[in-house]
Amino acid sequence: MRSFGERSRRWPGVLALALALPLAGCATDSDRPDAAPPSSGSSATSGGTSGSTGGGTGTATAAPGTREQLRVDGDVREYLLHRPSSTPAPSAADGPRPLVVAFHGRGADAAELRAKTRLEKAATARGMLVAFPEGLGHGWGAGTRATRQRPDPELDVRFTEALVEHLVRTERADPERVYVAGFSNGGSMALRVAAERPGLLAGAASVSGQLPTGDAAVEPTGPVPVMVVYGADDPVRPLAGLPSPPPDPEEPILATRSARDTAAAFAAAGGAGEPVTREEEGYDRTVWRLGTGAPGGDRRPDGTVRLLVVEDAGHTWPGSTVPPPEGFGPVSKALDATETILDFFADPGPGR
Repeated sequence: MRSFGERSRRWPGVLALALALPLAGCATDSDRPDAAPPSSGSSATSGGTSGSTGGGTGTATAAPGTREQLRVDGDVREYLLHRPSSTPAPSAADGPRPLVVAFHGRGADAAELRAKTRLEKAATARGMLVAFPEGLGHGWGAGTRATRQRPDPELDVRFTEALVEHLVRTERADPERVYVAGFSNGGSMALRVAAERPGLLAGAASVSGQLPTGDAAVEPTGPVPVMVVYGADDPVRPLAGLPSPPPDPEEPILATRSARDTAAAFAAAGGAGEPVTREEEGYDRTVWRLGTGAPGGDRRPDGTVRLLVVEDAGHTWPGSTVPPPEGFGPVSKALDATETILDFFADPGPGR
């Protein structure tokens, strides 16, 4: 297996594909969200591909998802909601349930991410709620710079907060077990929420997403367990980051840190010590243990920040059965990203 340094120095041959999934920023400050409108009532079938996600979920059957709406900052935002049972709403006897908010990539939508990850099936076996929000214009404001397309850089952060609050109130989501995850631009959005609202979350995970830098930089502000999963041969958003992105006529592509620097920034904010790297079958794993010295660090005494660099993987979701777009590189089967992320959320400690 090539060393991390060797892989991080490799630049892709199809850099123009970065136009497909940038890390765009957005926004202005406004009011808190309005009360949520009722569900639109339309169904969204669960799954979308065949095949097991592994990890003991082969017999789990996810309840049908519903398409829901929430009014935030004057906009009606939509999301797909998957409950861990066929019950349309929790009863008073039900205990609080873990919640995962999963952000799709730029140019995609909630249904695409659901099909690619089969997250709702794996989460059902664990009794977890999953919300797949829809991004405005099929994207997310993952950076802090205002743009013509996204003049309010805080909009999507506030939407995420409002969505969590709404699901805690209406679906008995456990406020102590709220997690975010995402792919590409959605992965960067998950990282932004973790960086700016660490007290909201019990964990975060990003696949093929990095922290923006430059004039759209996002800086972690406190301890939170984070997992970054990255393809060693990503041809769209390089492992080494994109310090000088090409122009995009639709929406500016943001400069980003490397995957390692992204993970290290969360480690530093969490008072972590030196990392330990191990070679696993098909990927390298680097782990930082969060300390208790940072403000709020005593809330995460056993937490970690982890970077998984996946060999022979592109700008793709490892373990997915959905073919990626042409030019996005291979899908690794050495790692099931969905199960790995949910395992991390359940136990973000030092691991093996």
